[in-house]
Amino acid sequence: MKTDQAKELIEQQLETLGNALESGHSEQLQDFLSTMARFHRYSLGNVLLIMAQQPEATNVAGFHTWRSLGRFVKAGEKGIAILAPMLIKDERRTESNSVTPEPSKDEEKTLRFRVVYVFDVSQTDGEPLPEFAKVSGDPGDYADRLKSLTRQLSIELEYSDQLGGALGMSKGGSIVLKEGLDPAQEFTTLVHELAHEILHHGEERKGTTRQSRELQAEAVAFVVAQSIGLDSGTASSDYIQLYKGDKDLLLQSLEEVRKAAGIILEGLD
Repeated sequence: MKTDQAKELIEQQLETLGNALESGHSEQLQDFLSTMARFHRYSLGNVLLIMAQQPEATNVAGFHTWRSLGRFVKAGEKGIAILAPMLIKDERRTESNSVTPEPSKDEEKTLRFRVVYVFDVSQTDGEPLPEFAKVSGDPGDYADRLKSLTRQLSIELEYSDQLGGALGMSKGGSIVLKEGLDPAQEFTTLVHELAHEILHHGEERKGTTRQSRELQAEAVAFVVAQSIGLDSGTASSDYIQLYKGDKDLLLQSLEEVRKAAGIILEGLD
């Protein structure tokens, strides 16, 4: 696959995803967010490429990385094309009396992308990968890690029974959660409000609407919950539909979702 073809595939995926949401099919968005949860360290474009070529992929790496882990790509397996950045040096040359121009000390670097191939673990054989703890219905010690991350970001965490019908509230520098939430609900609510803190206060709030802010925050909550193995059911996709997320709003929001989810998941590691 060539670079232009990969970029075209990304655009097609965005168009398909946007059209599905515009038609009210939120399960398509849920599928995408689940893929983002598995590959939150990858760019938005590469998440879309992985989803387009092998939506069931769970753990991808390059040929040599798999070898270093004691696993080998099976014969005949087709790689998953993604885009890798690279910097190309452009040497500036100065005029001189000599026939050959002399290179100056100044160099400019241009960012370019090239297609590289990765393989899902299902396409490999060899040594078993280490098992990581998963939670189901209870965030376990991830709850304490999330609260610790909140403090590290200099955000105060409080509890109150005076929030009306709200489960949580982001105030810009502080988060208030409703008292008495069960562990899973408290975890996802805190992630939702933390997403607001990361994305929607100060200059970042300009140009946004309540609709876009809520879509982004709940999508972040879904991605983080999926990443740690917490089953959030259809709550997030239902919530997004409630806020009538449309195609254009979705496309504008995906990169913000990836950024905030990445910050939170890095803090939970």
